Amino acid sequence: MRAFALADPYRVVIDLPQVNFRLPAASGGTGRGLIKAYRYGLVMPGGSRVVLELSGPAKITKADMLEAANGQPARMVIELGSVDRTAFVESLGVEKGPELRPAIGAADATSSVPHRIESPKLDAAKDDLRPVIVLDPGHGGIDNGTQSQSGVSEKALVLEFALALRDQMEKGGKYRVVLTRTDDTFIPLNDRVKIARAHSAALFVSIHADALPRGEGDAQGATIYTLSDKASDAEAQRLADAENKADAIGGVNLTEEPTEVADILIDLAQRETKTFSNRFAQTLMREMRSATRLHKQPLKSAGFRVLKAPDVPSVLLELGYVSNKGDLKQLVSEQWRTKTVGAVALAIDSFFAKRLVSAGKPD
Repeated sequence: MRAFALADPYRVVIDLPQVNFRLPAASGGTGRGLIKAYRYGLVMPGGSRVVLELSGPAKITKADMLEAANGQPARMVIELGSVDRTAFVESLGVEKGPELRPAIGAADATSSVPHRIESPKLDAAKDDLRPVIVLDPGHGGIDNGTQSQSGVSEKALVLEFALALRDQMEKGGKYRVVLTRTDDTFIPLNDRVKIARAHSAALFVSIHADALPRGEGDAQGATIYTLSDKASDAEAQRLADAENKADAIGGVNLTEEPTEVADILIDLAQRETKTFSNRFAQTLMREMRSATRLHKQPLKSAGFRVLKAPDVPSVLLELGYVSNKGDLKQLVSEQWRTKTVGAVALAIDSFFAKRLVSAGKPD
């Protein structure tokens, strides 16, 4: 076991070897004392994580594993003591227990390529000239994403959709399809972008399912988002803020701030990328109209971190709202999924057909 504290918001992160959590679905939603709530799940193959959300600054005073004895099961014991902000900041980085091997992302925010990308596969693909499409099923592992009142989680819905889309696209043999995750694993936002860039992706499609908080009305239909510094409306800003907190939910924020010079270079590269992203978003909207219900404003933009690869056209597709009964009925329907997967695949075909034609035209 390895335990450490994080600030803003106050959290305690506990890393463990892979654990099969057998807790009721509602576990962790509430707490008591210093602990407001907690989350748990897989963060990498072989590694699990528990994140305790704290009501204020606290120090880890004890972190031990007790073996089964005297009729009692094995136990994990974490003792916390309330401290002031100054003492909390001074205690950051003092970790209890051995570090997991392979190290979970918290230990290394500087690696340029996530451990999930295997270089032999990249080397083997160098002679394959087909466009690379990266599908990014959102959330996963410790991060459930949104959840319906009946307990259906976004992370499961979008993974099923992404796997079906991959299978559909691979049948045609036109593309190499890469998924950021193929199982219930937490992938930090920055790693998702790195996967796209490491594979020199020609297109990145992040797949999600939204939910409106209680009391904020009802919304329905699919929405397609592109990157923008300024959100197209308040709902787009709300969603971007929520999605950008995914790393905090996982326990560690792995944001890498570029230098001022890098900012300029990134801006230059993003201009063309944004044009292609917007073009694909338009194409995707047209194809999806025949397959599924769209939001009243189907094209929106906001500052999603997962769309910030400067050289990879990227969109974020919200398949619908798990908070809407009609949308949820579709999202769990295999018939709907097959039809909508077909529409997305057609949009990708149309997008690349137009790009090839444009590339072939003389200046």
